Amino acid sequence: MPLLGLWLIAIPVHAKNMDDLIKVLQDGECRNCRLADADLVHADLRDADLRDARLQRANLGEARLDGADLRGANLSFTSLRGASLRGANLEDSVLHGTDLRYADLSGARFSPNALEEAHWSGATGLPAKAQSHAALHNAGVAAAEGDRWKQAEDLFGLAIRNQPDSAESWVARGIAREQLGKRQLAIQDFSYASSLYKADGQTANAEQLQAAAQSIQDKVHKKQGGNGMGSALLGGLLSTSKALMPLAMKLFVPAFGM
Repeated sequence: MPLLGLWLIAIPVHAKNMDDLIKVLQDGECRNCRLADADLVHADLRDADLRDARLQRANLGEARLDGADLRGANLSFTSLRGASLRGANLEDSVLHGTDLRYADLSGARFSPNALEEAHWSGATGLPAKAQSHAALHNAGVAAAEGDRWKQAEDLFGLAIRNQPDSAESWVARGIAREQLGKRQLAIQDFSYASSLYKADGQTANAEQLQAAAQSIQDKVHKKQGGNGMGSALLGGLLSTSKALMPLAMKLFVPAFGM
């Protein structure tokens, strides 16, 4: 049986939409297609023209959509979990409740804050401007609370790219980097956050961060030999992180995201 025949048996779409289904699978071009509720798991739709397609509630889990044109497509409650969307264009698409968890979004194009109502935990290649600063920062906090420090560092980095003058995100990334053992980078983040607080007239926070940066610098210069020095160093660094946590608390919580 031809491969297309296998697809048609597996995909529960209404007869009136069958022409659209055949067109997209054979030609990779189907503007304004009516494919709501279609099962397109693992479909190869690389470079497909799906502008203004109606794909709401469709299952595109682990589909290959690299380079696809999805501008204006309705992807409400569509599953794109684990899909590859490298270089895809999703500008002006509807992403309400869309499942983008574990998808590869490297180089994908979105409208500003387009992912505010989508689920994207575990996605790679997240563009900074596709979510609000608050959504990125809060996702980083959630990752940190789950001891996923590398993910937290990356998310706080995206939050900083989105809003470079947010001292809270610099503090939060510094904490994540400290936990990852990147202490010189943590010191740089704390010092920069201190300068932001100082410029904003928040002298107490600025001084606390400068003291924390100096404390870490002093601790890493100490010998970590015998007599419990290694344990004492670790305890001191953890204490520093805990002391700074209130400065990196969650911002406004968005409705979706993780």
